[in-house]
Amino acid sequence: MTGAPTLYTARLILRPWQRADREPFAEINRDPHVVEFLGEPLTREQSDALADRIEADFARRAFGLWAVEVPGVTLFAGFVGLSVPRFDAPFMPAVEVGWRLARGCWGRGYATEGAIASLAYGFGEVGLGEIVSFTAGHNARSRHVMERAGMTHDVGDDFDHPLVAPGPLRHQVLYRARRSDWTAPKADAPLATKARR
Repeated sequence: MTGAPTLYTARLILRPWQRADREPFAEINRDPHVVEFLGEPLTREQSDALADRIEADFARRAFGLWAVEVPGVTLFAGFVGLSVPRFDAPFMPAVEVGWRLARGCWGRGYATEGAIASLAYGFGEVGLGEIVSFTAGHNARSRHVMERAGMTHDVGDDFDHPLVAPGPLRHQVLYRARRSDWTAPKADAPLATKARR
């Protein structure tokens, strides 16, 4: 794979995807609790198509949605990283930091640790000026990750997601982090380092 390098944090390895990741990724995408704020659970075919898009994005860019490995815990916990949203909105064009982890990996700070490493990489290695994140307004777990990762929310930035059907998930809150004023939160400070390409 020619995209971004592997990143190492205090507890995580953010790495390129492997064929063996497909089955646990499909299990994650089938879990209604995981996709509660994303829409309907995905079929295996839909999950594989998403993995194909993630891998194709890595081949085109210096960043992407890394597979998350937790040494001593699991070889595949889900994904975390950077992507380019594929819709029109007032804040576009933009790069988004996002995550999707298996429910058994929730509540351990992995999403926050991975998000901080992704932000550090996006600002330090890619040279991005701003990174955003968004979710349904009542998704308290993801909003907490955004806040712990040092991102800020302005209600004036909130928007209706054009790819989400009318309903409780359509209205989204937008969080931002700007390179000029973002610093990795001390409490979670991971080691975000480049490895082999």
